[in-house]
Amino acid sequence: MEQAAAYINLEIYEDDVNLLGVAKVQLPSIAYPCVTISGAGMMGEMEIPLYGMVNAMTLTINWLTPHGDAVRLMSPEKHQLDMRVAEEYWDVEQAEVGLWADKYVVIVRPKNASPGTVAPMGNADTSGEYAVYYFAAYRDGKQLWEVDKRSMKCVIDGVDYMAPVRKALGKG
Repeated sequence: MEQAAAYINLEIYEDDVNLLGVAKVQLPSIAYPCVTISGAGMMGEMEIPLYGMVNAMTLTINWLTPHGDAVRLMSPEKHQLDMRVAEEYWDVEQAEVGLWADKYVVIVRPKNASPGTVAPMGNADTSGEYAVYYFAAYRDGKQLWEVDKRSMKCVIDGVDYMAPVRKALGKG
């Protein structure tokens, strides 16, 4: 089934209740740290991603103004944010359309804040970067992934790739 999709709208909540202002969000990349190996019987070097481990993640939020929510999220404490997204999809072969309810949950702390640019007839292009400790995604209530750096969890499509590591360390 060939599908195409586009985001219709987004709302951001802090602690699941406080609706935050108008913003655009760059979600964190999930990148696996690698070690480089080489040796006899190999043709040069080879990168090996470490099983279940995830590099540091960063979330970026671009705000329209340097006030209100942009300032509140500057506070050097933990913030839990839920991004609720309406995503329209098209089944190209069947000419059908539908809507997915996407949700992204992050636990973050601010790394930096940029109040932006002050200029006539322009928005402030305010932004903030946030260190991400927890990142999960859901589509229509089904979990797609969960990365919890503090609990050593890397769940992708229902498989917790860090479970054997925790077990080897005597943690479950």
